[in-house]
Amino acid sequence: MSGHSKWSTIKHKKGAADAKRSKVFTKVIKEITVAARLGGEDPNANPRLRSAIALAKSVNMPSDNVAKAIKKGVGGGKGENWETIIYEGYGPNNVAVIVECLTDNRNRTISSIRAAFGKNGGNIGATNSVMYMFDRKGFIEVDKKKIDEEALTEYVLETGAEDIDSTQDEVFLIETDPSNLGDTHRYLEEKGVEIKTSGIDLTPQNRIEITDVNKAQQVIRFIEALEDDDDVQKVFSNFDINDEVLQKLNA
Repeated sequence: MSGHSKWSTIKHKKGAADAKRSKVFTKVIKEITVAARLGGEDPNANPRLRSAIALAKSVNMPSDNVAKAIKKGVGGGKGENWETIIYEGYGPNNVAVIVECLTDNRNRTISSIRAAFGKNGGNIGATNSVMYMFDRKGFIEVDKKKIDEEALTEYVLETGAEDIDSTQDEVFLIETDPSNLGDTHRYLEEKGVEIKTSGIDLTPQNRIEITDVNKAQQVIRFIEALEDDDDVQKVFSNFDINDEVLQKLNA
């Protein structure tokens, strides 16, 4: 799940195992291909492609795979017509959910997404039924082991980024205006900062804290069912899990 709640921190810790699954590679390759098709093969002039390449590195994707995906995108990818579709709605325990899909078959995708909502006690809503609860934010993650916080903070101030969050367990989280993401990413790389991931997130204005283990498991099953769909690229939600429940889930 995208976003930076406590649950997303768990997901980061699972990342090494998840990255071994071909499904993860497939989604990253799709994003690289579409980014190259829409914005060209030069990552310096294509922020979306730059972010996709950073994501590929974070899941240890071989550089040959990245190069092939870029070539495929620039070449047009005969027979493929990918489009982005956004679905909104509510999951179990009334959590708001936004699902970003990249698909070449609308009918297949909506059928699958409806099934995931229905089987997990959720309901798909109309356009803007929950989107108004979220703000678009650019984000950049930097491994805490790779740079000193003071040095990174100095760089971040020079880029005009909005904030740097050091409370995450493993990464510094830099927030930017979406329009400034590409310039910030490029500036940090020029300074030798190794970017772990970057992109555009939908950040909830307020979060629903889940204080019951069973309810937390219901929400997690729902989110994972969505993320497991081949057409789903990102899932955004406004839920969070309190520390006591989080400890039980990690036990």
